[in-house]
Amino acid sequence: MAKTLMRFTGVGGQGVLLAGSIFAAAKINAGGNGLKTSTYTSQVRGGPTVVDITLEDGDILYPYANDGEIDFMLSVAQVSYDQFKRGVKKGGIIVIEPNLVKPSAEDKKNWTIYEIPIITIAKEEIGNVITQSVLALSIANYMTNNTVDPEILRSTMLSKVPKKVHDINEKAFDLGIKYAKKAQKVA
Repeated sequence: MAKTLMRFTGVGGQGVLLAGSIFAAAKINAGGNGLKTSTYTSQVRGGPTVVDITLEDGDILYPYANDGEIDFMLSVAQVSYDQFKRGVKKGGIIVIEPNLVKPSAEDKKNWTIYEIPIITIAKEEIGNVITQSVLALSIANYMTNNTVDPEILRSTMLSKVPKKVHDINEKAFDLGIKYAKKAQKVA
């Protein structure tokens, strides 16, 4: 039974909760089980936000990730990165937005860290920062060896966003894969 634990972190308003919901739904659409649990501060917009995603072929017996169990984390805010990185297992993959998150030397020893300028890509190449959650989806899926069939993930994402933004979200999905393929590990 394949089980993957993912974590997306950011601040309220960056779309990490939507990304988690899409991932869980896509795993269910693919015939497995998916669950997202989220935490965010009372200030919501601007406060630390985390969503944990459990994807499993069989039954999900426990809905929460313990510290040191997360396989993959993506972070677009320093405050959330610092608060939630301890959940990632030693040697696990962390993708950071390099303009907003700076890992310590110790972090680089503990985890495999990649820099992908997610917000810059969303703003400059797609023209809409809201698409960063879709970029995150496709990056995470690629870097976890396509935990969910990419076309099922794409169609699930399209079912959850308004039709008027399908084109830009399709572009974001494809760019996420492109950037994940060429991502360089932080030395």
